Amino acid sequence: MLLIAVRALVLYILLVIVMRLMGKRQIGQLQPFELVITIIIAELSVIPMSNTGIPLTNGIIGILVLLAAEIFISLLVMNSERVRALVCGTPTILINNGRLIAEAMQRLRVNLHDLLEQLRGKEYPNVSDIAYAVLENNGTLSVIPKADVMPPSARDLGRAVTQPLFPVTLIVDGNVNLSNLKLAGIAMDTLIAQAKLRQIADLRDVFFAQMTTQGQIDWHLRGEGDG
Repeated sequence: MLLIAVRALVLYILLVIVMRLMGKRQIGQLQPFELVITIIIAELSVIPMSNTGIPLTNGIIGILVLLAAEIFISLLVMNSERVRALVCGTPTILINNGRLIAEAMQRLRVNLHDLLEQLRGKEYPNVSDIAYAVLENNGTLSVIPKADVMPPSARDLGRAVTQPLFPVTLIVDGNVNLSNLKLAGIAMDTLIAQAKLRQIADLRDVFFAQMTTQGQIDWHLRGEGDG
């Protein structure tokens, strides 16, 4: 039992490292070759984890080889449009100017009811309101509505707007993040002064504080929402 536990721990740590090296993607965002490699890696890890008769190195070598293959293919896809089209495919337009393209749907075996469900999920119940609907390589549906159904932007209304700042977390559970504080361009003295203006005597009483996109500090105290 101890041997199985150790083997499982080793493979778990290895898989975490491999997944990090493969990049920050969710399952629904994986390209086909990435999904295939992920499934095979999972299978390779299960066999030596449960079967102590198989050397642990067999699984480790297989996983590392697949990691190298994934990185190599990713570099090819990144630097060659031809390879990208061959390995990942190309996006396909399913709706053009409010008209369904039946040929494209049949070629990709896209069910009409599933397509309409996805459109409703994106709050576009009417096909005629859509300029383009594109099925991306990873299987997600991108929708570009027609101009007359899009909500007006500040640019359309001729209003001057201030560009948002990047939100920065300053305090979590009473601990000040000094690197983020520097990133936000705020000195510790300034942070303490801002806290005192909110009647906060000790920063350790702050559960969460964030520099918002408007350049203001949003404070959340411990127990503030209780009761």
